[in-house]
Amino acid sequence: MNGIHVSHLSKIYNEGMSNEVKALDDVSFDIEEGQFVVVLGASGAGKSTLLNILGGMDRSTSGDYIVNESHVSSFSENELVFFRRKQIGFVFQFYNLMPNLSALENIELAASLSDDPLDSKEVLASVGLEKRANNFPSQLSGGEQQRIAIARAVVKNPTLLLCDEPTGALDSKTGASILSLLYSVSKEYHKTVIIVTHNSSIAQIASRVIRVSDGKILSDTIQENPIAPEDVQW
Repeated sequence: MNGIHVSHLSKIYNEGMSNEVKALDDVSFDIEEGQFVVVLGASGAGKSTLLNILGGMDRSTSGDYIVNESHVSSFSENELVFFRRKQIGFVFQFYNLMPNLSALENIELAASLSDDPLDSKEVLASVGLEKRANNFPSQLSGGEQQRIAIARAVVKNPTLLLCDEPTGALDSKTGASILSLLYSVSKEYHKTVIIVTHNSSIAQIASRVIRVSDGKILSDTIQENPIAPEDVQW
């Protein structure tokens, strides 16, 4: 089965100690290839821990995590490195661009990590910044930097695009444009997109909303008629 399968996933920090923390508690769900998903929860709900496990940056304490029939939860450290490099595209709240590389060079650097990258210039054009190819991050606005960060994630041609509060550092108008871009990227490149956020307004655009609290899934809802990103009421 192509897609994501999460089964009885738990993550415990300081296991067996007096200060034990259960960040994830028996979480299970399936995500079909190409879905646009929002994981919604307050600070400390467990959503970032979940994203880190989905991205191969952390391991679960127990449970299974399967991507396109590959059992990521049983990967070695080297296998996890290649999983992150080849199959995951990350978009963070803060853009984390290489300051000494131009916009295009930031994208080309990410492309060099992939066995099957997309064309860097075409991806740059798809985020509307082909005229800014030679500008450095310091010469770009916050919204432009986030567009480059999205292009950098997409150019790897990843299986999964993971976004951690991608509009958190942006004003509402720029945030709406970034959400619109992520949505169009999902459709144009048929990518599975998961946005982790505390902002319930963003959930309005998702085809699916997974709400988490205290490490558990409170609800998992399919939205038949999500609204357009530009219509989000912030």
